[in-house]
Amino acid sequence: MTKPSQATETIETTETIEYDNAGTRLFAFARGRGGPLILLHGGMGDHRAIGVRLGALADHHRLVMPDVRGAGRSHFAGALAWDLLADDVRALMDHLRLPRAVIGGFSAGSGAALAFARRHPERAEALVLLWPAFGGATRGLLPAQRVAMDRMHAAGKRALAEGIEALDPLFESLPTPIRDAAVAMARSFDPASVEATTRFLASGAHPFTHDDELAGLAMPTLVVPGIDPEHPVEIAEAYVRAMPNARTDPNPDLVASIRAFIRSVPAV
Repeated sequence: MTKPSQATETIETTETIEYDNAGTRLFAFARGRGGPLILLHGGMGDHRAIGVRLGALADHHRLVMPDVRGAGRSHFAGALAWDLLADDVRALMDHLRLPRAVIGGFSAGSGAALAFARRHPERAEALVLLWPAFGGATRGLLPAQRVAMDRMHAAGKRALAEGIEALDPLFESLPTPIRDAAVAMARSFDPASVEATTRFLASGAHPFTHDDELAGLAMPTLVVPGIDPEHPVEIAEAYVRAMPNARTDPNPDLVASIRAFIRSVPAV
């Protein structure tokens, strides 16, 4: 089911997409025309986080932005898993009748994109991994990541018990305009979904075990390293070493980097 809606982050009209997988009603939002580009937001966000930062990609592509299961309007309070998130992307593509697409994500969304590529490689035209955070179960969560994940999960548990306003302290260190937007977005979240998401992220689950498992991912891949301890550069570097057709781009203009990368991919 698809219908037009007015997105809150922009005056541009977007399309709301409703679809089902594994017994759950899920939502995605799309705008633009061109080759399909599916981008997944990170933890404590929803599709609006992609729209605000990367919405200009819709100038040349069909930009599809899911609310990942357990985020935004895709309410889910059960046990999350990388394979489940990967299958949600497959279900979205099936609903849209897309045999293949460029798949990408930011932070935790890049983990879901990587899980999709491992589980459904024939459906991934190319990968865009922005600020990857998951270095494999062998490497585990790094100390700064463990602190951040535990803090998020503690806030998620408080939100479930006390109300969604318990998330506000997570954003207090952000610059005022960004903080206000993040708080406004978080106030619309479902507390049970937030707790499920933060529980999953704090569990230490990774979308793969060892770097060697990435060697079979032959699709063209853009890896953009993070700039903080929660998204350490060494994880992006490990991806590039392990994946045969991966390249990195430290350009802070993510839209320009992604556009240039997709132009370089044959048949996209």
